[in-house]
Amino acid sequence: MELLHAIIIAIIEGLTEYLPISSTAHMGFTAALMGLEESEFLKMFQVSIQFGAILSIVVLYWKKFFDFTNFNFYLKLAFAVVPALGLGYLLDDKIEAVLGNQIAISSVLVIGGIVLLFVDKWFKNPKIHDEKEITFKKAITIGFWQCLAMMPGTSRSAASIIGGMTQGLSRKAAAEFSFFLAVPTMLAVTVYSIFVKTWGEGTADPQKGYEMIMATPENIKIFIIGNVVAFFVALIAVKTFIAVLTKYGFKFWGWYRIIIGILLLIYFYSTK
Repeated sequence: MELLHAIIIAIIEGLTEYLPISSTAHMGFTAALMGLEESEFLKMFQVSIQFGAILSIVVLYWKKFFDFTNFNFYLKLAFAVVPALGLGYLLDDKIEAVLGNQIAISSVLVIGGIVLLFVDKWFKNPKIHDEKEITFKKAITIGFWQCLAMMPGTSRSAASIIGGMTQGLSRKAAAEFSFFLAVPTMLAVTVYSIFVKTWGEGTADPQKGYEMIMATPENIKIFIIGNVVAFFVALIAVKTFIAVLTKYGFKFWGWYRIIIGILLLIYFYSTK
């Protein structure tokens, strides 16, 4: 993977991580369309550049994350993230096996798009408009909804936002809690992918993520620039998404997923 490829993938990550359209799917499609070979480094890079996107949320909502008087905020995130961490660890191999199946991911993209077309009609009367009104029970329930995103193509953002709306949260409150929940979730996934997970198990050269990053100066440069690009793009994407979601709802994103999913299904079927 060359630096230009890494920058393009990082732009896609920054644009899509917090949108209900699946960043994993879009990065995978982008890599496939650029003709990149599915290497262990590529898969690790696509996970690890989430760190840049995480930092964008911490910066945008720094008052919330550094308000140490609101201890309940941290407890809610801690409880809500447990289901995803537990199931993610148990299902890691199965999730990785699906990452290369672009037809399956495209199909999930379409199915999720159909669901988004009806979300605004299903949840018309929200009662919760601020994170402080979210109970621990509701936070944990949203955490279980987030687990649906373990199927690549579902979208962690879509799953947790819809989960929030099932608990009576407004679109904006659900989106923002989804952003907050993304920080511990993706931080844990990033740390695991870099320092704990052994990539390429069963091959002649299994490596930890940090070993692949440190293997060459080029890999180090790709990793650093990828995270920086994802950070700045995500800053813009989050603000834009909140504005569009608050005003127009989910229908736009639903049609987007359906159209892109169908086009990708046609492409990948034609190139089999």
